Amino acid sequence: MLKIGVTGGLACGKTTVSEAFARLGAPVIDTDEISRELTSIGGAALPAIREGFGDEFFLPDGRLDRAALRARILADAAAKRCLEDILHPRIHGEVERRLALAQAPYVLVIIPLLVETGAYDRLLDLVLAVDCSEETQLQRALARGGWSETEVRAMMARQASRAQRRARADDVLDTDCDLTELNVRVAALDQKYRRLADQAL
Repeated sequence: MLKIGVTGGLACGKTTVSEAFARLGAPVIDTDEISRELTSIGGAALPAIREGFGDEFFLPDGRLDRAALRARILADAAAKRCLEDILHPRIHGEVERRLALAQAPYVLVIIPLLVETGAYDRLLDLVLAVDCSEETQLQRALARGGWSETEVRAMMARQASRAQRRARADDVLDTDCDLTELNVRVAALDQKYRRLADQAL
C-alpha cells in the first residue's frame, strides 16, 4: 500500500482535494481532523494543554478557547513550540494506528506541516503538494471568516514557502482552477497512484 503525504499552505485546497480523492475510493487520514479530536471536550490532549497554558485558555463549559490559543501561538514562538510538543506526538501515533488498519492500493495522509516538521518522512512513499497563488490563499482564508487579514498573513508567514513545498513534493496539484478541472486533475493522479501501487506488489 502506497502512503502519500498531502501538504499545502493555509487555504490551498487540501480539504477539497482530499474529498475528491475520497470520492474515488481513497482512504484519507487528516492530521487536522485528528488534532480537533484530541482538543475537543474529552480529548486526550486537553489535560496537557491545560497544564501547559492554564485555565484562561478554556471556556466555562470546558471547551478549549481556540481563538485565544491561536492568538497566543501567533504572538509567541515559545507557546507555539509548547503546543506542538503536546500535539504532534499524539497526532503521529494516531496516524500510525490508522495506517496499520487501512486496506487500499494507496492512502492519503493530510499533513499541513509536513515540510516544517519532517516528522512523517519515514512513513511516506510519496508527497503531493497542493498549491495555489498566495493571493488565492488569502482570498479563500478570509472568505471562511473568523480570521483577520493580519492573522492570515501571520499564519502564512510561519508556514513553509510555496517553493519549499514544491521542492519536497513528488507531485504538485495546482488548485487555481474550477472544480471541474480540479476533479480531472485528481482523477489523473488517482490513476497514477493505483498504477504505482500495482507495480509495488
